[in-house]
Amino acid sequence: MHFFRFRLARYILVIAAVFLCLQTKFNLLGANGKPLIAEPDFGNNVVIIDPSMPKSTVQNIIDNIFKQQQSNQFGNNRYAILFKPGIYNNLVRVGFYTQLMGLGQTPDEVTINGGVQADAAWYDGDATQNFWRGAENINVIPSSGTMKWAVSQASPLRRLHVRGNIVLDDNSWSSGGFMSDTLVDNQINSGMQQQWLSRNSRWGSWNGSNWNMVFVGDDDFVSGSNWPNPPNTVLKDTPIIREKPFLTIDNKGNYFVFVPALSKKSHGVTWLNGKSNGVSVPISKFYIAKASIDSASTINEALSKGKHILFTPGIYKLNDTIRVTKADTIILGLGIATLQAATGQPAMTIADVDGVKLAGILFDAGSINSDVLLQIGTNGSKVSHAINPTSLHDVFFRVGGAGPANATVSLRINSNNVIGDDLWLWRADHGEGVGWTTNNSTNGLVVNGDDVTIYGLAVEHFQQYQTVWNGNGGSVYFYQSEAPYDVPDQKSWMNGKVNGFASYKVADSVISHKAWGIGIYCYFSTNPDVKLQNAIEAPNSKIGLNGAMFHDMTTVSLGGTGEITHVIDGWGSAANQSFQVIRLAK
Repeated sequence: MHFFRFRLARYILVIAAVFLCLQTKFNLLGANGKPLIAEPDFGNNVVIIDPSMPKSTVQNIIDNIFKQQQSNQFGNNRYAILFKPGIYNNLVRVGFYTQLMGLGQTPDEVTINGGVQADAAWYDGDATQNFWRGAENINVIPSSGTMKWAVSQASPLRRLHVRGNIVLDDNSWSSGGFMSDTLVDNQINSGMQQQWLSRNSRWGSWNGSNWNMVFVGDDDFVSGSNWPNPPNTVLKDTPIIREKPFLTIDNKGNYFVFVPALSKKSHGVTWLNGKSNGVSVPISKFYIAKASIDSASTINEALSKGKHILFTPGIYKLNDTIRVTKADTIILGLGIATLQAATGQPAMTIADVDGVKLAGILFDAGSINSDVLLQIGTNGSKVSHAINPTSLHDVFFRVGGAGPANATVSLRINSNNVIGDDLWLWRADHGEGVGWTTNNSTNGLVVNGDDVTIYGLAVEHFQQYQTVWNGNGGSVYFYQSEAPYDVPDQKSWMNGKVNGFASYKVADSVISHKAWGIGIYCYFSTNPDVKLQNAIEAPNSKIGLNGAMFHDMTTVSLGGTGEITHVIDGWGSAANQSFQVIRLAK
């Protein structure tokens, strides 16, 4: 009997020891005794911050990442910093390829009491190259009272609550930014920010404007629509939108991706009255991809099994195309995850199906030319996806800059009813592998589908038309574009007998199209004698007539270097040395 009791006690001790090991390894019990599950394996470049961590530890982690990424414009490292619900007394500076994400159901569940900041100290205050970063789902209390977010393209703010002010420059130029679903308690000061899109947001007051400021579905815009003095384009409602999917955690430690619901004729912030409308998809339904081990083959295998894909931070050098074929698939990237078309194939194709959500991905061309980097649907499709459209959120494209690269087209949209929400398509004008005969790329965006809607579209430096729109019923809210800087001479850049290629080309066959807040610029640095005949070409585009396609247009000759002769189809004065900024009323 004593021997039996001894063995029983030993078994109990062994079981207890195993349980304690499991608790340590998998965090089965939290401090409050509630059961938790294992943290998903997001890899080394996803940093998860917990409110129980000492302030100094958190600050060291953040500062070390920023020190590495502050000026690392074309580097290989990528980071996502995830904050669990709680309060953090830290200042978070955000460098290249760094994404801050709160894991709460609403922004107010994660408070950064100290501030979030993107500055341009690395470039003497010039923020025109502050790209590829972001912050979302966070409550920010800036210790100075003002949050600085001095950025240009591919640096979105989403689902923030800023308890103070925001300034959008760093005492010099910044050029292009995006904000959605955000509440700013006090003032937004645009400073020397050249152009900006705010969608479905609210603030106390707005101060400043330069070239092209667009406001869609915002609450409390006090300045009204007075374009061109100031150049503010204001539309009361957002016609159709789905907010970007985002990662969350519940009070038991379970991870989900929340997919906001589609909304029509919306305005204002979605989360002010609590959790937004939408669905939570468990992380168990995702294949968590890692650049160090995954290929197109492993990702396509997961897609074939019905998995969604979560790309952890890194550069995925693909020797084949990722093929998304199932309706309602979610493709979510963390930390500016980058898909590179390494062997001349498309990096990704999306079939002509309902409801695919693609978010947080940078598509990078490789040295071998790709016909297209991302293609959606099949050309000539007649299928309507109006009830459940495919949507793209914070999706960016790059041809050159990080190395030799070529791609005929960056993004081709063949499906109908696609929604774009913050897109930047860039043929690099600086960095490695850059030159008129080096990073070859014909067009940035080609739209063949009908009823495609894009909020925040930037397309720059491609060698022919920047944007070609062949589908009917298209709508664009905010457009930013620059002609290629590196045109060697006029004879090298002729569209038949016409000087240059318009930035925004609507096909002659199109009968319905609308665009608001258009900014198109030139800087022919290689040869300032180069001219672009028309910034925009479109049928039935006469200004001031009912049904006009284009509203609130601006052309700029940057520093008077080169000329845009007309704004649209022979209308509008020349932007050149004499008149650097030209605005044409709606």
